[in-house]
Amino acid sequence: MAENKQNTTPERRPDCVTEIRMGNTVLVVSGFFKKDTTDTAADKMMKVLEAEAAAGQKAQLSS
Repeated sequence: MAENKQNTTPERRPDCVTEIRMGNTVLVVSGFFKKDTTDTAADKMMKVLEAEAAAGQKAQLSS
């Protein structure tokens, strides 16, 4: 039988936690950010918006 390897890194607390209620169910979403990143949340959102704008322009040109 294969042995299960244990993770030796200590458990990290999530950077953000969101709870969403849907009827009788509660969804708990935990978010983690890279420790060594240089981008801010604003930088990441700007990249998302730029990609969506570029995709929208391509869709309009091909129609």
